[in-house]
Amino acid sequence: MTSFDSPEAIKHFQSICDACQELTSRYHSPSELRIYADGYLHSLRNCKRLPSRDQEKLEALIDRWIMDPSSFIGPDGDINNLFFQKESR
Repeated sequence: MTSFDSPEAIKHFQSICDACQELTSRYHSPSELRIYADGYLHSLRNCKRLPSRDQEKLEALIDRWIMDPSSFIGPDGDINNLFFQKESR
């Protein structure tokens, strides 16, 4: 289920992962990551850049990946600070 038939699908998966990690480092929430990924996937679907089988696999994999907090590293490298900026005291 997680292998793709085209190298382009791997490229797009990595691109989404990199962008979401960057957004996480700026304290964006999981719902904001979901909006970003949905837009990216919608664009791919509309321009038909991937075979439909790879498109479906990519969408399913991204759904699981974004919902798993272990997919991300907090901005300071600590998973406890993931998505939320600590208030200064």
